Amino acid sequence: MDVVSDAISAVRIGRPTSDRVRISGRWCARFAPYEGAGFHVVLQGGCWLLPDGGAPVALAAGDAVLLPHGAGHVIADGPADAEAVARAVPFEEAVARRREREMDLGSGAGKGPGPGPGPVEMLCGKHRLDRSRTHPLMAELPQVVHLPNRVGAHPELRSAIDLLGREMDERRPGACIAVPSLLDLLLVYMIRSWVVAEGTPGTWPAVLGDPVASAALRALHSDPAAAWTTERLAAEAGVSRPTLARRFTSLVGRPPMAYLTWWRLNLAATLLRDSDDPLATVARRVGYATPYALSHAFNREFGTTPGRYRTLAGTP
Repeated sequence: MDVVSDAISAVRIGRPTSDRVRISGRWCARFAPYEGAGFHVVLQGGCWLLPDGGAPVALAAGDAVLLPHGAGHVIADGPADAEAVARAVPFEEAVARRREREMDLGSGAGKGPGPGPGPVEMLCGKHRLDRSRTHPLMAELPQVVHLPNRVGAHPELRSAIDLLGREMDERRPGACIAVPSLLDLLLVYMIRSWVVAEGTPGTWPAVLGDPVASAALRALHSDPAAAWTTERLAAEAGVSRPTLARRFTSLVGRPPMAYLTWWRLNLAATLLRDSDDPLATVARRVGYATPYALSHAFNREFGTTPGRYRTLAGTP
């Protein structure tokens, strides 16, 4: 595993959901705050994202936008004013209203939506996330990650969007597996695009761009149960022990062995949540010799026992 994969795996729970929607005319719709990550992909037309407390973002065909912290927001046909935003109805209701008005127009029973922007097609979805043990890389993501559709930019993301659109269009055999898998892939590509983009501010893009710190992190995440020492990790990164300690600590914010302990315990929490493995098995998988040693460290980090944590994690 690598840092980005582990950071996502540690918080992702359940299956993502999404809908393909089409709306036209004048509209302004609200998405309530969500315990997870929301996303929108514009397939046709254009619209505006108005995040709560943030600057408006114009979205064009092919654009993708991720709201990694589940921030409340409004999607509208244009840069709506504060009054219009305050009156915004839930998105599902807005779509239903537009459909009803368009049906009235088709039957001659009403005046229809009137003049306004052309139709907009979007994929709108959510990923459920467990924020109790968020990796700092995930915590550092901005409220809005906007990935414009530019020629040559984010080719993997563009391919995933195309595949997802086709799967949701045709609903071919196997779509019930293919669509959630593509949605997971979309999440990975959006976060990766933010991490690797040139000039991205923040600690973790700098960490992953540093050859020493990134080499050490790859080693730790590839085999967290190994008998790591600072000397062994420095050899893996190809530098002296003082150089590793200085570079890693200044970038990551904690020494290598402290990071390893923290990550082992977070990995143990994920295994307790997602598996039925006995505690002895979990302890071995994360580098603790005995269940007692893991329990002692786990209680110190999380303020509860592994057994109690597993019970609470399994409570809906």
